[in-house]
Amino acid sequence: MDKFSIHRVPLHPSIRQTQPTPLKSQQSFKAHLQDATNQQELKVSKHAHERIIERNIAISEQEWQVVSDKVFEAHSKGVKQPLVLMDQAALIVSAKNATVITAMDRTEAKQQIFTNIDGTIVL
Repeated sequence: MDKFSIHRVPLHPSIRQTQPTPLKSQQSFKAHLQDATNQQELKVSKHAHERIIERNIAISEQEWQVVSDKVFEAHSKGVKQPLVLMDQAALIVSAKNATVITAMDRTEAKQQIFTNIDGTIVL
């Protein structure tokens, strides 16, 4: 992940991005626990966003939610950097940082060797 920088950029209309909610210093333990267990959404690195645009990859909100859910599930099982294979795309994700690192269409993905991954999610 060292060779990719993460920036907040305007996203393609098919990609949702949310801002993290700041924690209040006076929150109760119960509130902190609820915040920690709520499902988060994946962020998209600048590099991944550019690849999604370049390669005209369209991912619906429903598909992003499935990807997000599966990445967080994989992370809870110890996976740090999964390859996510979808019908139309392949994504490398940092589950630890909840960030899509890069994206390619499936045709391009067939010709690649994926390194530095420790899990695969097939959707």
